[in-house]
Amino acid sequence: MEDVFNSVNNIIWSNALIILCLGAGIYFSIVTRFLQVRHLGEMIRLLFHGQASAKGVSSFQAFSLAIAGRVGTGNIAGVATAIAMGGPGAIFWMWIIAFLGSASAFIEATLGQIYKQVKDGQYRGGPAFYIEKGLGIKWYAVTFAVATILSTAFFLPGVQSNSIASGMYNAFNTPTAVTGGVVTILLGFIIFGGVRRIGRVAELVVPFMAAAYILMAVVIIAMNIRQVPEVFGLIIRSAFDLEPAFAGLFGMAVSWGVKRGIYSNEAGQGTAPHAAAAAEVSHPVQQGLVQAFSVYIDTLFVCTATALMILFTSQYNVANPAGGFYVENLPGVGAGAQFTQQAISHHFPALGGPFVAIALFFFAFTTLMAYYYIAETNLSYLNKQGLQAWKLWALRVLMLLATFYGSIKTAEAAWVLGDIGVGVMAWLNIIAIFMLQRPALIALKDYQQQRKQGLDPHFDAVALGIQNAEEWRSSADLPVQKASLDE
Repeated sequence: MEDVFNSVNNIIWSNALIILCLGAGIYFSIVTRFLQVRHLGEMIRLLFHGQASAKGVSSFQAFSLAIAGRVGTGNIAGVATAIAMGGPGAIFWMWIIAFLGSASAFIEATLGQIYKQVKDGQYRGGPAFYIEKGLGIKWYAVTFAVATILSTAFFLPGVQSNSIASGMYNAFNTPTAVTGGVVTILLGFIIFGGVRRIGRVAELVVPFMAAAYILMAVVIIAMNIRQVPEVFGLIIRSAFDLEPAFAGLFGMAVSWGVKRGIYSNEAGQGTAPHAAAAAEVSHPVQQGLVQAFSVYIDTLFVCTATALMILFTSQYNVANPAGGFYVENLPGVGAGAQFTQQAISHHFPALGGPFVAIALFFFAFTTLMAYYYIAETNLSYLNKQGLQAWKLWALRVLMLLATFYGSIKTAEAAWVLGDIGVGVMAWLNIIAIFMLQRPALIALKDYQQQRKQGLDPHFDAVALGIQNAEEWRSSADLPVQKASLDE
């Protein structure tokens, strides 16, 4: 069975998907005139703009929920794997896919907001919703919903729980089954509390976990400050096959950088639009910009922090595709969170293992919460007349079983399943947002026009000629001129 999953994974993650992801990022960056640079200040301002309502969460809660999904195992174990398989140069390509991917994240999140709807008393939205409403292709929307439920409730949870269990075993010698049981029970308590409980927990935990991890990285960077130019030089030279020690790894650097970058920041994958749609905002672009900024937080801050700690201390191996290793500084240590644990232990011998294990717990656990929310949203989409209790129970039980099982299976098997889940969603969503980009671009133009006029932007889908955006039909309090891309 593992051979079958490996074969499927190789097909999904062929060079075609790498090119599609990079191409989408480049294209959307150009057509939005690099909004990820132009509107950086506005992104930060909007983080704390607006309040929650009976139907929707606040902008910051939606941001926290998206960060909970983005910041996870990929930021610790995923970065280590990228270095192990693609060399230090893979980090550069993670940066590139984050910078370009933030434009893709803007498009998908804005579409999520435009085509959101009220279901079960709260805002719901995501690719399945905008594919049906915006493109009118029902079978495509159903395909995405089913694929997403399988991915987030079955394929992806195992990566997170496996990393938590491995980290706890390495740090405290805790049996993986025990850790898996504790994680499963805690997750059950959260997800049975509904989306509002998930949003509240994410709002509290995400800032704390990210700040503590980055603080540790800053301390280690400060202790190795003289090496900063050297390490950045190593990353850039390796990215373009100019570092003799890693000659011949260019293709692997690009492939693994993009692959692990997307796994980590999820730009274009179709997960963030679910969180974006849940927010109570006066204009869809507000959440588009907030979600674009969350990609930066994930990769340019958290992933870079991990990479620098590993590279400063040389606590890594780099595999040679032909066999053996280019570099083997940690004999017998497999690619993953142990690189990061060893890096921190290099400076703080008693702290590395426990600190990374606890960081992994918070990072991965909040990602599991986000996965459940995404799965529930797509189940809600498939059930037009409302979710029956037994279907919710079935979904929750499936996810809890997958979470426990993931904690006791091998890391290799967990990552293969996770990559399949991410890859399938990325294929379906990126093609969809290419086909449905126009409403998001019209909304961006409208938002920019209102900001130039000194207004607090309000969105009127009818005035802008956008159909099937029922929640925005009469939401505008201010007069808005119809905008078009041709103006």
